[in-house]
Amino acid sequence: MSASKSDTSSGVSQKASVIVEDDRTGTSIETLRRAMADHLYYSLGRTPAMATKQDIYLAIALTVRDRLLHRWLNTAETYFSQDARIVCYLSAEFLMGPQLANNLVSLGLYKQFEKALEESGLDLQEVIMQEEEPGLGNGGLGRLAACYLDSMATLNIPAVGYGIRYEFGIFDQEIHDGWQVEITDKWLRLGNPWEIDRPEMAVAVGFGGTIESSTDENGDLHSVWTPKHVISGVPCDTLVPGYKTNTANTLRLWKAEARESFNFQKFNSGDYHGAVIDKVDSENVSKVLYPNDDFQRGKILRLSQQYFFVACSIKDMIRLHLLADGKIENFHKKVTFQLNDTHPSVAIVELMRIFLDEYQMSWDKAWSITTQTFAYTNHTLLPEALERWSVELFGEALPRHLEIIYEINARFLDEMRTKFPNDPDLIRRISIIDDNDGRFVRMAHLACVGSYAINGVAALHTELLKKDVLRDFFKIYPTKFSNKTNGITPRRFIAVSNLELTDLITSKIGDNWLSHLEELKKLEAFVDDQEFVSQWKAVKRLQKERMAEYVLEKTGINIEPASLFDVQAKRLHEYKRQHLNVLHIIHLYNQLKKNPKLDVAPRTFLFAGKAAPAYVAAKLIIKLICSVGEVVNNDRDVASKIKVAFVPDFNVKLGQILYPAADLSEQISTAGKEASGTGNMKFALNGALTIGTLDGANIEMREQIGADRFFLFGLTADQVSDMKAAGYRPRDFYEKSQDLKEVIDLIADGTFSDGDKDLFKPLLDSLLGSDPFMLLADFDSYVKCQQEVSELYQKPDEWARWSILNVARMGKFSSDRSIAEYCRDIWHVDPVKVDIESYQQEEAMLKMPAGYKAGKEAMRCF
Repeated sequence: MSASKSDTSSGVSQKASVIVEDDRTGTSIETLRRAMADHLYYSLGRTPAMATKQDIYLAIALTVRDRLLHRWLNTAETYFSQDARIVCYLSAEFLMGPQLANNLVSLGLYKQFEKALEESGLDLQEVIMQEEEPGLGNGGLGRLAACYLDSMATLNIPAVGYGIRYEFGIFDQEIHDGWQVEITDKWLRLGNPWEIDRPEMAVAVGFGGTIESSTDENGDLHSVWTPKHVISGVPCDTLVPGYKTNTANTLRLWKAEARESFNFQKFNSGDYHGAVIDKVDSENVSKVLYPNDDFQRGKILRLSQQYFFVACSIKDMIRLHLLADGKIENFHKKVTFQLNDTHPSVAIVELMRIFLDEYQMSWDKAWSITTQTFAYTNHTLLPEALERWSVELFGEALPRHLEIIYEINARFLDEMRTKFPNDPDLIRRISIIDDNDGRFVRMAHLACVGSYAINGVAALHTELLKKDVLRDFFKIYPTKFSNKTNGITPRRFIAVSNLELTDLITSKIGDNWLSHLEELKKLEAFVDDQEFVSQWKAVKRLQKERMAEYVLEKTGINIEPASLFDVQAKRLHEYKRQHLNVLHIIHLYNQLKKNPKLDVAPRTFLFAGKAAPAYVAAKLIIKLICSVGEVVNNDRDVASKIKVAFVPDFNVKLGQILYPAADLSEQISTAGKEASGTGNMKFALNGALTIGTLDGANIEMREQIGADRFFLFGLTADQVSDMKAAGYRPRDFYEKSQDLKEVIDLIADGTFSDGDKDLFKPLLDSLLGSDPFMLLADFDSYVKCQQEVSELYQKPDEWARWSILNVARMGKFSSDRSIAEYCRDIWHVDPVKVDIESYQQEEAMLKMPAGYKAGKEAMRCF
């Protein structure tokens, strides 16, 4: 607003214009300091002298959230006023990572808050480290979903993410005597300032029960499902801002609650446990990500989770659609749902149920709308990872949905028998119901039949889907298939993670590259600039020193920043082959023991990643890593040449330290097994060189970076397939390779297990017996490639130039590019620009709209 200011220096009263900012939206240093003080005092009830570190963090987070809410409310109003087509991203995981730093970067306020805190006697980095990471995901699937939300907001795409608000997430990982120990992840114990609960918008979700069918006067069959158990899904909203745009989209996560949390009659009769049993059973649905499903109740809980969040999400989006459009028949024209893997596939059946049972649509009309609403992303080439549920279990949990699945399958198979009359084996293979070994519902088949688009996440992955995993569906629906190679957001994985490298790059090419990653190509002009090369090396050294301090704090292992940081950080799985990495470490250790003067680059091997609690082999691999590290790190003969550390509790927060510090990125999965991978991109974007197989997105990265700048080893996917078809005998490789034999024998004789020859016997038996992921076949090639790595690292300037070129050629792997392709080729969604009017004090007062009725307008919000 304008304020008068008296000027008496000339004896004349003059008017001067003074701009006053709103404390909730202003961005000047003074306004930010005042806003933080107000939140500390009025929102948290603390004075600066009383405030804890958590209080300071919360006050700052709430100050940032105010500025996000301003954008979010304008975004929601814009979407409604323009009747925009909306993308609904359904995912069992959203590994969002800490929010404060990322939101500051997106808002373009990082430097402002840094200065405001400095003038307040605080350090922004210390405040950022105070934040607890949301326990909403486990690995690449959830992190990809988070990257895509970031990019959709940055590209001004109308979108909402839907998932589960897990109370305890996956688990915190501790290492006790080399073994993984799972600890409850109490990420919500101090509250979450970034979420907004919407209890008044709770959705009812039913399970079990009975079905009554009747025929109307026209002979049409109608069913009424009466659930046995009904729970509430309460939406919790997190705001997702775009980078330097006015758009702030919504991540809506559902928490499960009992419809009646306390039975007063049972309590009064002395049945205290019975009084709250419904609350306990209901809330279990959103307690933990991926509960152990080795037993029946665990399987039922997993299926219940999947149905719970898609049922809530579909009802929520139907509500919003009817408010904006008013016609359920237009649902597919205004809404598209993306299934992030098979977990949300039951959404197809739920939408059919609603159309059939609640809107009394004909089957053909309901199926037509449904199959124009869903698109399916496949994320796996492992057949065992394609979800299937026993018919008995599915019918117990969702009896009406099983009926609908049977009808979908019957109609689909009738159509296919007409199309392929002489191929009964095809009909058996494509059936949604698997009758081969018991009776199971194949969720990937349901997703293929019920979606209008199917995509893989890397070029090789998509080709292997067409040739192998989903070949029958590609034969039936060739036009549904496309490739959308994964990407990562540069905002999180360089601007937030690597401030110094971000500033160095920006000093040379400007800051537009953070939203147009292809502009990194301009860095190639500086690859021979010695001053720039020296600055590049200095940034890497700084990040390695930070990592060394972290490793010492978390593990007690002292590592040398000058050594080559060789990093493998990803979920523990046999196909990812962390144990191949260990075999190389043992080989290097063995060679150094035989020749202590061996000329090799000093190297620190860093591992990070979690094993699923029931995955015995993966947990034994962690034990092997730690056991080898215990021997190597305490052997004075090799201490100056190699160190090994397993850094516990890998998550986004740790990744933000680890990715910038890495010199070498281990992407060594068996060719043909990794769908894409995004860790490879995160490491490369921060200047790490890659050693890897021709698997997943490695292939496209190698094409972009240059074959001569990528450490390639191992069999191709076709060679793996051919070798297995010919009768792969891993023991033959053990017998032929002296180096490999010595490595295996060192493990077998108890060198790394205090003489216990049985500890790692299950791993060795698997390797020598079947070796399903071809470690022994790739061992010699891997060792030879690692020698090339060592030789290059001993030429520091040359290594740095490779690193610069790696970063310069990573432009393709932005999630912005991925999302632009989804919008163009699959979703057919256009950007919607959000405008925000500048603050006007006279408009800031509460003023209800004409004709307002309490509650009705509120239901328009996301």
